[in-house]
Amino acid sequence: MLSIIEQIKQGKLWDFHGGIHPAENKDLSNKSPIVNAGIPQELVLPLKQHIGSKGDIIVAVGDKVQKGQPLTQGDIAMCVPVHAPTSGTITTIEQRTTAHPSGLSDLCIVIAPDQQDTWCDKTTYADYEDRDPAELIDAIRLNGIAGLGGAGFPTARKLQGGLGNVDILIINAAECEPYITADDRLMRDYAEEVIEGVRILRHIISPKLTIIGIEDNKPEAIQALEQHVKEDDNILIRVVPTKYPSGSSKQLVKILTGREVPSQSRSTSVGVIMQNVGTAFAIKRAIIDGEPLIERVVTLTGEAFKERGNVFAMLGTPIAYLLDKFGYKADKKHPRVIIGGSLMGFTLPHSNVPITKMTNCILAPKRKELPLHTYEMACIRCSACADVCPSSLLPQQLQWYAKDQNYEKCEEYNLQDCIECGACAYVCPSEIPLVQYYRQAKAEIWARSQDEINAERARQRFEAKQARMDRDKAERENRFKKAAESRREEMAKTGGDDAVAAAIARVKAKQAAAQNEKPEVKPAVAAAIAAAKAKQAASAQGATSETLPDNSEMAKLREERKRQARERKAEKEAVESTASASSNDSKKDAVAAAIARAKAKKAQQASEQKAPVADSVVENAEVDPKKAAIAAAVARAKAKKEAQQAQSESTSEPVAETEAVDPKKAAVAAAVARAKARKAAQQAEAQSETTPEPVTETEAIDPKKAAVAAAVARAKARKAAQQAEAQSETTSETEAVDPKKAAVAAAVARAKARKAAQQAEVQSETTPEPVAETDDVDPKKAAVAAAVARAKARKAAQQAQAQSETTPEPVAETEAVDPKKAAVAAAVARAKARKAAQQAEEQSVTPEPTAETEAVDPKKAAVAAAVARAKARKAAQQAAKEQQNIEED
Repeated sequence: MLSIIEQIKQGKLWDFHGGIHPAENKDLSNKSPIVNAGIPQELVLPLKQHIGSKGDIIVAVGDKVQKGQPLTQGDIAMCVPVHAPTSGTITTIEQRTTAHPSGLSDLCIVIAPDQQDTWCDKTTYADYEDRDPAELIDAIRLNGIAGLGGAGFPTARKLQGGLGNVDILIINAAECEPYITADDRLMRDYAEEVIEGVRILRHIISPKLTIIGIEDNKPEAIQALEQHVKEDDNILIRVVPTKYPSGSSKQLVKILTGREVPSQSRSTSVGVIMQNVGTAFAIKRAIIDGEPLIERVVTLTGEAFKERGNVFAMLGTPIAYLLDKFGYKADKKHPRVIIGGSLMGFTLPHSNVPITKMTNCILAPKRKELPLHTYEMACIRCSACADVCPSSLLPQQLQWYAKDQNYEKCEEYNLQDCIECGACAYVCPSEIPLVQYYRQAKAEIWARSQDEINAERARQRFEAKQARMDRDKAERENRFKKAAESRREEMAKTGGDDAVAAAIARVKAKQAAAQNEKPEVKPAVAAAIAAAKAKQAASAQGATSETLPDNSEMAKLREERKRQARERKAEKEAVESTASASSNDSKKDAVAAAIARAKAKKAQQASEQKAPVADSVVENAEVDPKKAAIAAAVARAKAKKEAQQAQSESTSEPVAETEAVDPKKAAVAAAVARAKARKAAQQAEAQSETTPEPVTETEAIDPKKAAVAAAVARAKARKAAQQAEAQSETTSETEAVDPKKAAVAAAVARAKARKAAQQAEVQSETTPEPVAETDDVDPKKAAVAAAVARAKARKAAQQAQAQSETTPEPVAETEAVDPKKAAVAAAVARAKARKAAQQAEEQSVTPEPTAETEAVDPKKAAVAAAVARAKARKAAQQAAKEQQNIEED
């Protein structure tokens, strides 16, 4: 029986399962020789243009590069470097869309050519027959050569795997897919270089037989190759029938050798290694000429191109550049640009995609030339796809499982053996895009397998780490154990137990001695320290006495202001609560009257207690006159404030009494409260009258200024009294519609009037005294001032009497409880007012002899005049208050 090699030499061919015969359409592009596409304005070079890992970038943005200069590097066989297709400048390194069915972007190096096309230094191997195959394989890898048939498998890695394992070398020149003529024109135009590349491959692999498999639809290429093959080359050119996909690796091996590659295996497993025609040409350029893979032959075809043919295009050339240069005219309704052939190609998302090492064709068909798929229909189970599958698979079953995402079943039905030739989709009557389902399922299976690999690697690393940590722990424990045993042995030999105890005792003794010891101090040093401390204490005392002022009086005044503010706030709250309490019943009124009486008693007691304190302050003021005056003023202010509180509490009762159910009880309670309030006011007045004399004796500033200040104070007092009278008159006149509301408003107005009068009183009592003290130059002026004061007192008394006669009438009209009682109350009030006026006149008349008799001593005369004026004002105010209280009743 003849061997396989003998059968091949005798011209025997085999066949594979399935296959189709689509329209070739190769005449569109194989009639003209290969031309150069030129240098574009920009080159975009993806780092990964092959199957495997990408290399490390060894250039930077802004670097000047030359033609053929490597841009990346890698130390593994599956990593192929990328070279600069021409000289220029690197403008950017960024993500760009690449020629891939997913349309995803990848990291790319962008070069701006300088149009000089300057080469870098070349490394050639013209004597390759004398070189070691390993050296040539490394040179092929460094020149960036990968499979140019479309798969992109690194050539150096494939050659390495075939060393010593193969006996047949097959050069794939079938180029079975429609439209593509790149290999056809390459064999026609560069047959000699192709054959030289085959010789280099034969030298590296040393096969028993070399076969160039080519389809019978390329007679010109067959003739060109036969012209350059020699008898001693041991190269056979085998013409195979045209059938798609006879150019696939497994199918071509089956046709030429009859050997069938096992599932998920490569051709090297059956002793065969296969290389493409374009790869052989690139190997020749790299080894003989020293040119790395920087350009390739690309077919430009389709009716949308005006100039169709094959071109040498630099890697990284934008497809848009080729479309513009060769007259691409897009279809109006459905413009399409396809990378690859009509069966295995894929449509680009846009034309700004670069040429890579795996790009062999750019197809730009029109709608009539290559109809679009309308829509997917249901499978009719015709089994046409299974009949044409070159890998003997079950496409319809795979499609169902892929659509259902049952990837375990897909692997069970050998999905990985699918070569994605597209024959099944080509014959499917339901127009199901079967290849798209298979590609998606393959990608998902690959991603899951990578996850499993990564998980297994992580598990192994974790287990290795745990084992290392356990090992280190065990070694550490053993070390400690051995060290402890050695120490125990040494102590046992030398009595180390007693030595350790003695050492511990010595350390404790040293610590105790250090605590008990006190540092010795020399006598001279101790004396110096004591002297320094004494000086420091003396200086601190002196600085304290000199720098710290006596702020006790200011603190007292500050506390007094705070207390007055609190009292004003309490008074305001009492007025508001009185107004809101007007709607309560008679029991609440009685309670309010009782509270007012209790407060009046408390104010009286407080004033009695503070009177001696004020006297003592005056007596002690002999040492410092200023402090005595301040203390007297503080005492008077406190007495006046307490009197005001008592009066405000007594006046708040009538407001609530106006709405009482029993007028008699309310009137009795109000009368009692007023009597107590008057008593408290008289006591406060007595305290205030006793304090001014010592103060006035100590003050002497400027007679003129004091007289001016007294005049200003008297004017303010008159103005305040007039305002109070006007408010009381308007209040009594405007009370009408509602007696209760009118009474409340009148009470509020009277309270404000009293407050204004009291403020005027404070100013009038404090201001005139210095005038009396300082008018000691002329006794006559003091007498005249006293007469004027008496006249003013009489006038104030008359005004108060007139108010008492005119005011009660409107109030009596509004209070319609009992007219007889109101008339009686008015008469009593007028009688009291007259009596108060008479008392005021008597008090104002009595000082006249004093002024006459005391002409000898002007100071005493001035003091007496001031006292008389104060008493006259006080009597007038009391008369006005009594009249107001009668009106409220």
